[in-house]
Amino acid sequence: MRNFRRVAGGAVLLALVVSACTPGAGSQTPTPAASNPASAAPTQAAASLASTFIFGGPPECPQRPFCLPGLADTYGLEFLEFKPLDSGGPITVEALANGDVQVALLFSSDPTIRARNFVELEDDLGLQRADNLVPVINAQLVEDNPVITDLLDTVSALLTQDALIELNRQSTEDRTNPEDIAAGWLETEGLLDEADSTAGAGVELTVGRTNFYEQDILAELYAQILEANGFTVARQDASGTREVVFPALEDGQIDILPEYAATALEYANGSAGEATADPQETTELLRAALEPRGLTALEPAQAADQNAIVVTQATADQYGLQAISDLAKPAP
Repeated sequence: MRNFRRVAGGAVLLALVVSACTPGAGSQTPTPAASNPASAAPTQAAASLASTFIFGGPPECPQRPFCLPGLADTYGLEFLEFKPLDSGGPITVEALANGDVQVALLFSSDPTIRARNFVELEDDLGLQRADNLVPVINAQLVEDNPVITDLLDTVSALLTQDALIELNRQSTEDRTNPEDIAAGWLETEGLLDEADSTAGAGVELTVGRTNFYEQDILAELYAQILEANGFTVARQDASGTREVVFPALEDGQIDILPEYAATALEYANGSAGEATADPQETTELLRAALEPRGLTALEPAQAADQNAIVVTQATADQYGLQAISDLAKPAP
């Protein structure tokens, strides 16, 4: 689930957290480490494959319902040891690649997974909630300008998981700026050729940006498609948690924010646990939770950025791993 991160400098507004991973060296077959008595798997799980593996993830993983507790409750997995690393960042990547951990938590839109030839295990029992990308927007703005819905829904409809990973790759590997990445994608998809430069004439609005490359790209996609159709768009950079950002949306300091459906819902409904693994269902629940705030959510993209349980290709090949439930197989 996504959380906000504080950003250095700027006006008081938003930042969303997903730590960027950086490419590095290759992977190797894991060598399970010696048991840590304080974190060893219980007797009933001792024969499972997971019970011979070290799991690496963010320090808060043992307390997060969609990390270790969820893996235990949903999949019955208890690992040999938990190693606290970073939040899906380069420390985790290197620990997995070097065999310091055999299973790790990264994020599903991270281009590092492909760059390092890691294998994202299928969440076959639906532990993770649908953190699909979705624009959160001032409801009155949508009512007054329905063309905004059409434009942003068109962007979301074309934004596949592969497309998001490639956009992120251009940022993290090619070091291309968000403005050029967004412009290139919109042009490739033919969305600029179809633009009506008069559709939003005279309408001014503000799109929220962060210091996280993925959301900066999304903000530019939204801003540029709107500008191509005649809207006057400002970008707002700053820092803050959702407790800061959502009031800013409500009072009109910003009008549109790239969000993640499940995590936005968990904030909006006070962590009531309503989010599901279904993007459409989760987005409908999000709309209902946002309505009292004068906000709404548009259609979710197929692309998502959520927890990914990852192993190296060598580990997947050696143990026949394709899905998370395969980690519950008997140890050899």
